[in-house]
Amino acid sequence: EIYEQNHPPGATVTAHREDIELEYILEDLPEMLAAIKTGVKRIAEISKSMRIFSRGDREQKVTFDLHEGIDSTLLILKHRWKGNYKRPEINIIKDYGDLPEILGFPGQLNQVFMNIIANAIDMFDEMSEGRSMTEIKQNPYSIMLKTNLDNATQMVKISIQDNGCGMSEEVKNKIFNHLFTTKEVGKGTGLGLSIARQIVEEKHDGKLSCYSQLGKGTEFVIEIPIGI
Repeated sequence: EIYEQNHPPGATVTAHREDIELEYILEDLPEMLAAIKTGVKRIAEISKSMRIFSRGDREQKVTFDLHEGIDSTLLILKHRWKGNYKRPEINIIKDYGDLPEILGFPGQLNQVFMNIIANAIDMFDEMSEGRSMTEIKQNPYSIMLKTNLDNATQMVKISIQDNGCGMSEEVKNKIFNHLFTTKEVGKGTGLGLSIARQIVEEKHDGKLSCYSQLGKGTEFVIEIPIGI
């Protein structure tokens, strides 16, 4: 503006400014730059999360931050748990205990978290069919992730609990079976939870349990030794 006061633009420049609506562009420029900055930051966060989530597991176990893996999984799944035309955003509740680094295969455990959380989101999407936003908001969907360390056993406990539809005793007793799925044909392989149990119990000498009550919700509990 100072430059233009001392060197007024010619007719051609003035006409071009009007054609491209320069004044409007200049007004919107700060907001556009802020949006770009936010977008770049978001991309950087996702890129970092992808590196953490998919870190290559060597043949030997490594020490790692369990919470970092859970947070990365949640960020990668954010497009799934945020609100959509069917339902409001799923409430993600984190109650993290004070954990030391643990010894294990972080990439494989992240796959376990991914599978359990994604299954809960799928269930909420199915529950939303035929229901209004108002009805769903009366009892909001939530997924709680809780961690703690049992000092006596030196076992880390990770609880992933939802307030969804739950499952019958018959289904609960089969969910870890190879090729068992409750999803429609083409939507589920029946491998996810079977592989998850193998990762927890065979690769980490831990335990993967499921507790569920029809109409109340489901909780998966992962217990693994810190191994250090």
